[in-house]
Amino acid sequence: MVTGGSGRIGRLLARAWAAAPPPLDPLWQSRQQEAGALHWAPLEGPEGLLFALGDGPPAAMLVLSGVTPGGDTPLELNAALARACLDAARTVGIPRVLYASSQAVYGMPGDAPFSETDAPRPASAYGRAKLDAEAVCAAARSEGLEVCALRIGNVFGADALMRNAARLAPGGALEIDRFADGRGPLRSYIGPATLAHVLGALAADTDPLPPVLNVAAPGAVAMADLATAARLPWRWTPAPPTAVQSVLLDCRALARRVHVLPEEATAPGIAAQLARLPKPASRLS
Repeated sequence: MVTGGSGRIGRLLARAWAAAPPPLDPLWQSRQQEAGALHWAPLEGPEGLLFALGDGPPAAMLVLSGVTPGGDTPLELNAALARACLDAARTVGIPRVLYASSQAVYGMPGDAPFSETDAPRPASAYGRAKLDAEAVCAAARSEGLEVCALRIGNVFGADALMRNAARLAPGGALEIDRFADGRGPLRSYIGPATLAHVLGALAADTDPLPPVLNVAAPGAVAMADLATAARLPWRWTPAPPTAVQSVLLDCRALARRVHVLPEEATAPGIAAQLARLPKPASRLS
């Protein structure tokens, strides 16, 4: 069962799973009456979910429901949405919940990629809101529900690079910071098809999941290489003093559970995944 499928990541997953179905059939939640979707509003309580399921609980719940920066909805709602989904999972008997958190909970990077054992020190309001939601997950886990908070890196197609590209005026170009070493930003990325594969595999994994898991393709991706591979117009701009060159995730724990092909961690491989996705189907909300 997938909640929050109307967001950018949810829409990408729907397209990726249409091309390569996951091990468990996805059941999409919607706040609206929509053909093929499960009608349920998490903040209205678990009773509606009990009524809507009828045939028994799904094997897992993927919680994409959340508030992202830039809108009018308060970020503090992330914790309330997490609590509502987890309460509903317990009520209806869903044994496993994957909660879509963010690498933003870690805060400012150090010299090494962030590991799951690093203490989160979020530097943004969004990171703090997601960490508050993770605390809700930890409390539910202490009460017996298997909850895994997924600290997801940049998802190509739902990331700032593609959002900014979509807003370009005709003839415009993206500006990518260039640092003193002549290179641009390095980030942990994952393609939409790889993310769909990873989430499907984790939902169906027969082994218990850890409390927290970093989610990205292994290694680092240069944003300039990704823009070039995706054929986006771009140009260098001097990096301001506040710019951060490298923000990376250590994803060895994920690699021990889900195999990712080497080409899925390259800029051309990641860009090609988005280009190959089927056309969007109906939107869920």
